[in-house]
Amino acid sequence: MAKKDKKAKHGKATGEVAELKRKLNKLRKKLKAERVGAEASPPTKTPAPAVSPLAPKDGFPSIPPIEGLRLSAVAAGVKYKGRKDVMLAELTPGTTIAGVFTKSSTRSAPVLDCEAKLAALKPGAAKGFAFIVNAGNSNAFTGHAGQQTVDEVTGSLAQLMNLPKGHVFSSSTGVIGQPLPPEKITHALTDLRDGLAEGNWEDAARAIMTTDTFPKGAVRQVELDGQTVTIAGFAKGSGMIAPDMATMLGYVFTDAAVTQPALQAMLKSGTNVSFNAVTVDSDTSTSDTVLVAATGMAGNSSITSARTEAGRAFAAGLTEVLQDLALQIVRDGEGATKLVEVRVTGAKSARDADKVARAIANSPLVKTAIAGEDPNWGRIVMAVGKSGAAADRDLLNIRFGDILVAEKGWVAESYTEEAGADYMKREELVIAVDMGLGNGEATVWTCDLTHQYITINADYRS
Repeated sequence: MAKKDKKAKHGKATGEVAELKRKLNKLRKKLKAERVGAEASPPTKTPAPAVSPLAPKDGFPSIPPIEGLRLSAVAAGVKYKGRKDVMLAELTPGTTIAGVFTKSSTRSAPVLDCEAKLAALKPGAAKGFAFIVNAGNSNAFTGHAGQQTVDEVTGSLAQLMNLPKGHVFSSSTGVIGQPLPPEKITHALTDLRDGLAEGNWEDAARAIMTTDTFPKGAVRQVELDGQTVTIAGFAKGSGMIAPDMATMLGYVFTDAAVTQPALQAMLKSGTNVSFNAVTVDSDTSTSDTVLVAATGMAGNSSITSARTEAGRAFAAGLTEVLQDLALQIVRDGEGATKLVEVRVTGAKSARDADKVARAIANSPLVKTAIAGEDPNWGRIVMAVGKSGAAADRDLLNIRFGDILVAEKGWVAESYTEEAGADYMKREELVIAVDMGLGNGEATVWTCDLTHQYITINADYRS
C-alpha cells in the first residue's frame, strides 16, 4: 500500500509540473505576441491641445477698421492644406513705416530685403505701401534663390497694385532651409488684391500662424488733439522664441499721424520691453520682423517726438499693444501650461538685472520644475549664480508671488514647502528676485517647458 501511495503522489506531482509548464509556455507566447505587436505599432503620441490652455478667454479681440488700411488673406498652399496662409496689407499714400528685425547672422532673405527697403525710404511718399506675408516656409538659408523669390513676389505685387517695388515689404515664416518657389505665392496675388477690405483682422492673423494654436490680436485707443486714434495689430509666434526677438512676426497699424523718425524710435523703445522681453526656449529666429505703419488719417497734428504730450500718449498706447501681443506669444509657447513673469530688482545695474532675469527665464531646470509644479527654489539660486551678474548670497531675496521663499543666504523661516507647492498650481506665476545691491531692475516673461514642446518640435517638419 505504501508503494501505491508513493506512485500516486509521484504521478500527481508530475501532472502538476506538466500543467505549470503548459501555463508558462502559454504566458511566454502571449508576451511574445504583445512584444511583436508593440514593435509593429509604434507608441501613439499625445496630441497637442487644439488651443493653448493659456489663450485669452475672450478669443480674438474686436478691432475697428483703420482708415487707410485694407487687409486680405487666401489659401495659397505654400505648405498647409485647407487653410489661409498668405496675408496682404494695403496702405494709403502718405503712410509712414517703421521696423525692427532679428539680429541673427543667418537672417532670412525677406528680413534683409525689408531692412534695405526701410533704409532707402524717402519721407512724404506719393505712393502707398503693401505688406505680404506667408506661413509654412521661412525662405531662410536658401542662398541666392531666396532673394530671387523675394524679388519676384514683391515685384509682381508692385506691378499688380501700381506701387514702387521699394514700397512692398515681404515676410516669411516656417521651415528653414527649404526653397520657396515664387509661384507658390504669385499665383494668389490677384485673389489677394481682389479680397482687400477693411476689418479682415482675424483672417490676416490666422494666415500667418505656424505652430500657433490661436491668432493673436490687440488694440488700444488714445485721445490725441481731441481725436480718437486707434493702434491695433496682430502677431504670430509659439516656438523658437527668445529676445532679439523671437520666431515671430508682428504688424501694427494706426491712423495716427507720426513722422518716421519718431515712429521708429517709439517702436524700438516699445520692442525692448515687449518682444525683446519674452522667451519660450532661448532660441532666436532667422525671420523676426515687426513692422508698424501710420496712415495719418486720424486728423491729429503729426507727432514728431515721444517727448511731447501727444507723443507720450501715443508711445504708451503703442507699447501696450506690443506687450499684449508679446505676452500672447508666451501664452502660446509650444506645450506651455504656465505663464511666468520673472522680476528682478536691486541689481547693481539694469544690465545685471536683465542677465539674471534671462538666466532664470531660460533655464531648462527652472522651466521643467515649473511644469511639474515643483517649488524648487534652489534652481532659482542656481540661475542667479550662473548669470554672470554681481550677486551676494547673503543679500538675495526670492519670492513666489507674495510668498517669501529665501533671504539672508538661506530659506526664510516663514516659508513652508506646502505654501510653495500650492502657489505653483496657478496658471500665472511671478518669480521675484531682489539682489540687494543697487537700483537695477528688469522683467522678462516666459513659460514652462513640458514634454509637449519636444513632441511638437520633433515632428515640426513632418
